[in-house]
Amino acid sequence: MGQALWRLPPRQQQQLQEELADRLADHEGGRQEPGRDGGPQRRAPQHCYGPDIYHLLRTRRGGKEQHGFIDLEMLPPELGITILSYLNATDLCLAGCVWQDLGNDEYLWQGLCKSTWGHCSIYNRRLPAGFSYRRLYLQLDEGCLTFNANPQEGISYFMSKGILVDHPTELAKFIFLTRRLNWKMLRIYLDERRDVLDELVTLHNFSNQFLPNALRDFFRHIHAPEERGEYLETLITKFSHRFCTCNPVLVRDLGLSPDAVYVLCYSLILLSIDLTSPHVKNKMSKREFIRNTRRAAHNVSDDFVGHLYDNIYLIGHVAA
Repeated sequence: MGQALWRLPPRQQQQLQEELADRLADHEGGRQEPGRDGGPQRRAPQHCYGPDIYHLLRTRRGGKEQHGFIDLEMLPPELGITILSYLNATDLCLAGCVWQDLGNDEYLWQGLCKSTWGHCSIYNRRLPAGFSYRRLYLQLDEGCLTFNANPQEGISYFMSKGILVDHPTELAKFIFLTRRLNWKMLRIYLDERRDVLDELVTLHNFSNQFLPNALRDFFRHIHAPEERGEYLETLITKFSHRFCTCNPVLVRDLGLSPDAVYVLCYSLILLSIDLTSPHVKNKMSKREFIRNTRRAAHNVSDDFVGHLYDNIYLIGHVAA
């Protein structure tokens, strides 16, 4: 597990292997069999780590060579947490059996919980006696799996364990800082809980962001539906008001309004489909996009609309 994280480019690997082979040859005192050229035959070590990790391990082992897998107990705690964050709950329990000290380290499990689920209501409450972050990690993982099968049951599971409070702000913060929730199930849940959706929109900060980039950031957290409908209109409406709230100076200088931003967002989505879809043979030109957009948004300058086109042309779809 640990070796793949410290893999070096081939040239650096070869240099490091040769250096380690020389040290092993010096340590064995010439006991190796001679090579074809009469000199000592070099033998590359079985494992190699990055130079910094290699020296760190040698220092902590008193200068002895380290073979086999890296012992996480010998690494700094921050590095150990980073390595373990690549494992799921089942693998973490198995790892806890191997590294028993780490498996019982509550600070380690606390770091894993808060790095994976950035906000939970239980974090802000006084923890009861006998509370275990390891148990909390398993409950959070189980709750996410349940949510990805049935959103309502998943949220009910979190509440039954005291992990979340049934309040729109708390639920929105949990969703905003969690990446373990299936986006399709999340879309279903937010479509049913518009109060949570409202709070989730207010957590976004679009200050000093170009409109297409802000829209991409928005759809990265709240995925757009696959088809046009009432839910997509609701999302764009909420985004338009939030974008204008975060950029009052830009709105004043460019003469924008929530309605104008709403029109521009739809234009950007249609342009994204036009430029990225392989089924569209005749792509919309920049002049056509400016002309079509100006018909719907009269107060927007041609230069600003042209920059919108360039952004989609160079970066890609706003809702991909």
